[in-house]
Amino acid sequence: MRTSIFHVLMVIATAFILSLSAGLAFAKNAPPDFVELSKKLTSSVVNISTSKTVNPQQQFNQPQTNPFGANPFGDFERFFRGIPQLPHKQKSLGSGFIISDEGYILTNNHVVAGADEINVKLSDGREFKGVLKGSDEKLDLALVKITAKDHLPVAPLGDSDAIEVGEWVLAIGNPFGLSQTVTAGIVSAKGRVIGSGPYDDFIQTDASINPGNSGGPLFNAKGEVIGINTAIVAGGQGIGFAIPVNMAKSVITQLRETGKVTRGWLGVSVQPVTPDLAKSFGMKNDKGALISEVMKDSPAEKAGFKVGDIILEFDGKPITDMHELPRLAAVTPVGKKAVIKVLRNGKTIEKAVTIEKMVDSGVTEQQSAKIQEKLGIVVADITKELAAQLRTTDTQGVVVMEVKPGTMAEDAGLARGDIITQINNTVIENSAQYAKVVSTLKKGDIVRFLLHRGESSLFIAMKVE
Repeated sequence: MRTSIFHVLMVIATAFILSLSAGLAFAKNAPPDFVELSKKLTSSVVNISTSKTVNPQQQFNQPQTNPFGANPFGDFERFFRGIPQLPHKQKSLGSGFIISDEGYILTNNHVVAGADEINVKLSDGREFKGVLKGSDEKLDLALVKITAKDHLPVAPLGDSDAIEVGEWVLAIGNPFGLSQTVTAGIVSAKGRVIGSGPYDDFIQTDASINPGNSGGPLFNAKGEVIGINTAIVAGGQGIGFAIPVNMAKSVITQLRETGKVTRGWLGVSVQPVTPDLAKSFGMKNDKGALISEVMKDSPAEKAGFKVGDIILEFDGKPITDMHELPRLAAVTPVGKKAVIKVLRNGKTIEKAVTIEKMVDSGVTEQQSAKIQEKLGIVVADITKELAAQLRTTDTQGVVVMEVKPGTMAEDAGLARGDIITQINNTVIENSAQYAKVVSTLKKGDIVRFLLHRGESSLFIAMKVE
């Protein structure tokens, strides 16, 4: 009898423990109280409106760099190209969030780039003139300052490395100029590379993000900023991208103190370790970054790195994907000695390298525009996403993203989706090298491209205009 009672009690206890565990699991994954979060957080989010003087001819010649997709009025612009127009004011709207009581506001660089005036409006209706204190085009971040007499609501910064796929997130911003709009969703993916810059590492979310959300915060369930909403897939639904806040943290101090960002430089070009390459090197997995070039007089050359070395670990951090290496090197303080673990000839060795200051390529926005105007095309680096869309296995070269109408490039037969691998016998590995080569071309020069188009390769020649 006692044994029966004991078994019954054990069954009841087990059922209770299981139900309690299930309840705890449900509570962990249950949606947060969005009502309370919205009340608490909206006051730290601001509306940013800008205006700048635009020359119509320059406006038509500019590439489509809007992260929210191509201009839907492109056909109308081309129709009106022949009609003389005077310079005019161009206005734009975006979002931002207050990160300190001193009036510092974080937003996207593309929200305020080139602005003559920056106006900031708080949720309580107060308006201020904003001053651009610093910007980082590579990360698409900008720091704006306002001066207020009263206390300012501050958005707490969280830890974007701790966020997990499937967690609830909240986006607040001004989509289409509709201020203080709140949307919710989950983290769909981490570490997304979308070809917007050399340090892509986006958080993907299905929380609704639209034009005007740019620069606004992405909050976790604790009410902490874990991302800066930046881009969407044109024509896509529920596919938005945010810059991890930890990347912003690494540059905020520099933006505040100097207005620009100084990055660390290793001095290597790398490519992915494909499964076949991994087998050829005797590796058990395809993780790491394969060195395809060691730049002359670079920190890597001085430390004895060689082409064919596979970087497995950078200063204690494992390299699972080639895109992680440039990001880690860039945020490493100049002058620091980093220990790098590499695979060479089947053996793992360690090398110490002193990180140096990254020297800017010297290609300004104006020069970049001249490069695009010179050949009539806009290009981008090959990413996994682009490679998948183009159904190619190419990892080097640049993808033609746009061919300007009425240019020699269009007449020569260049097309969107072409992959440029060589220019006049010079191998093109990325957009930086492409810009360097094209910047040396002069009017009247003959340019010969080697292209990959689908499963074919072909040469195309044209004259520089």
